[in-house]
Amino acid sequence: MRKSEVKRKTNETEVVCSVNLDGVGNANINTGIGFFDHMLEIFSHHSLIDIDLKVVGDIHVDLHHTVEDTGYAIAQTIINSLGDKRGIKRFGFFYVPMDECLSRCVIDFSGRPELVLKIDLGLEKIGEMDTELFYEFFKAFVNESKCNLHIENFYGKNNHHIIESCFKSFAKSVRFAVEIDNRIKDIIPSSKGSL
Repeated sequence: MRKSEVKRKTNETEVVCSVNLDGVGNANINTGIGFFDHMLEIFSHHSLIDIDLKVVGDIHVDLHHTVEDTGYAIAQTIINSLGDKRGIKRFGFFYVPMDECLSRCVIDFSGRPELVLKIDLGLEKIGEMDTELFYEFFKAFVNESKCNLHIENFYGKNNHHIIESCFKSFAKSVRFAVEIDNRIKDIIPSSKGSL
C-alpha cells in the first residue's frame, strides 16, 4: 500500500498529514484557512489521493507558516509513499478550463526541485488568504518533493476560477505522475537507474 503519515511540529505550526496514493479522493482537511482548505479538498478529489490533514498554526500572526508547512507535509507524505519511485509514470500534465479561464500544469518527479509559476492575480486576497501565499505553498511542495513543477494560467478574469483551475490541473498532473505503469512496474523510470 502506498501510504504515509508525517508529523511536523515547530514553534510556528503543528501538522499531522497522512495520504493514500491509491485512494478515491477522500479528504478530511482543516488548516484553519477556509479557501486553502477548499483548494486542498479539490486537490484530493481530482488527484484521487486520500488526504487526512490537520494543521494548527500561528494564524494570529499571519497565514504564511501554515500554508508553507502544509506544502512541506503533503509533499513529504507523497514522496514517502512513492518509495524509490519504481514503476511510476513520473511525468504528468493536464490542462483545465474553468469558465472563462484556462490553466496548465506539468510535473516531473525527477529528484530536482524547480518551480515555474506564471499566475497573475488582480486581488491581494481570496477569502482571508493572501494570494502571494499560493507561491509559497507550491515552492514548499517543490522543495520537499524535489520535483519540477510548471504551472501557468493562460487567461482568465475571476481570481477564484484562476486559482481553482491551477489546483485542478496540479491535481490531475500529480495523479498521472504517481500512477503505476504496468509496463515498467519493476523499473525505476530513469535512464540513470535512480530518481
